[in-house]
Amino acid sequence: MANAFDVIIIGAGTGGYPTAIRAAQLGLNVAVVERQKSLGGTCLNWGCIPTKALLEHAHALKLAQEAKTWGVVLGDQVPRIDMAQVQARKDKVVGMSTRGIEFLFKKHKITWIKGTARLAGAGAVEVTGEQPQALTAPQIVVATGSYARSVPGVEIDRTRIITSDEAIGLRAVPASMIILGSGPIGVEFATAFKRFGSQVTVIELLPHLVPLEDESISVELEKSFKKQGIPFHTSTTVTAARAGSAGVEVDAKLPDGTFKTLTAELLLVATGRGPVTTGLGAEEAGIRMDRGYIVVDEQYRTSVPGVSAIGDVITFGGPGHPQLAHVSTAEGIALAERLAGKDFHPINYDHVPKCTYCDPEIGSVGLTEKQAAERGYDVRVGTFPFGVLGRARIANETDGLVKIVAEKKYDEIVGIHMIGPRATELVAEATLALRMEVTVEELIRTIHAHPTMSEAVGEAAHAVHGAAIHF
Repeated sequence: MANAFDVIIIGAGTGGYPTAIRAAQLGLNVAVVERQKSLGGTCLNWGCIPTKALLEHAHALKLAQEAKTWGVVLGDQVPRIDMAQVQARKDKVVGMSTRGIEFLFKKHKITWIKGTARLAGAGAVEVTGEQPQALTAPQIVVATGSYARSVPGVEIDRTRIITSDEAIGLRAVPASMIILGSGPIGVEFATAFKRFGSQVTVIELLPHLVPLEDESISVELEKSFKKQGIPFHTSTTVTAARAGSAGVEVDAKLPDGTFKTLTAELLLVATGRGPVTTGLGAEEAGIRMDRGYIVVDEQYRTSVPGVSAIGDVITFGGPGHPQLAHVSTAEGIALAERLAGKDFHPINYDHVPKCTYCDPEIGSVGLTEKQAAERGYDVRVGTFPFGVLGRARIANETDGLVKIVAEKKYDEIVGIHMIGPRATELVAEATLALRMEVTVEELIRTIHAHPTMSEAVGEAAHAVHGAAIHF
């Protein structure tokens, strides 16, 4: 006899577990199938939380190394990183977070079934593993997430050629590291391990670092990397990688057509993530797929009635769905409300904030200048450097800028992009501005406290109208 629920959710990551909690809050009987030993998925266990923990330790080391600047006396010992302590604290932070989700599951009477799920026909799920059983529910949600994938010619061995999953658990600082890919994962690990003491080199296929950001942000990060001593090769293709007992050799085709072999102790592959659908039985169940992704409509319904999907595993039938933890969470909450018979609130994907926690930080939301022009807007922009601000000088974090992209006809802000101190926090104001369809004039008239980093946002608005006060 199968165990019956109102909703079965496959996956307990940042899409699955919020879906479960919201559905339970609305009175539904919910089961979640998760094969990992802890809840929270990639973000909590191998992604967002542990990587940002490493970056916070890198920032602490930076402050210690600059102790004289702050009038702090540390003695004669040169500050260095203790990776054993770093890993212990990182694991403690992760453990507190995963246990917090377990508590919420118990509070909301959500059933956690440990095992691997497979779709088994209309309203049915088979679970194998630790708790084999058959489950039924009129509504099934797939939230299986994504995995770190490689590129042709590069085989991940998880020893010398690694992914972020292995990088977060390194017990020693490698002498050298090549990072393939300069998206958020790549540049975050680049700045962290450079600060820890590694010789880091970044290779990017496209013409700029962080290629999905506004080009001015990419250029600013490239300036910072040069200042930090992080070499990078853009418009460069890796054709092969060979792991040996002492390290890795990487063959790269440079922009001028010549080839170069680079060597390092480790190669970190950070070239994107693929959907986790192998073994799910999605195609056998009749679900429409696209390159391994599950195709959904605007309300996250698949081609099979009663089966929905959210998060990194989905596509709307074309490129562009962001693989971000907060997107998965927002989708899960919206879906849970639909399943409970509430109004469905669609997500405006143009208003999704993006955060990259490298040094300096990057925060962005909305259209880049290029995207706005391509959509036909009569574009005008304003920029303001952090280095002018008293607060940035006080913090000794003066690199970076804020850029506002607006359209002339209605003075509406269509994008805000920033690189610099606290950018991943300041982007919250930018996101609200786009959500509320704020004009440049309205942002100008919004008083920003002094002295703060947020003044850069207000000043950038002034700059759009050609009237920045302090620059």
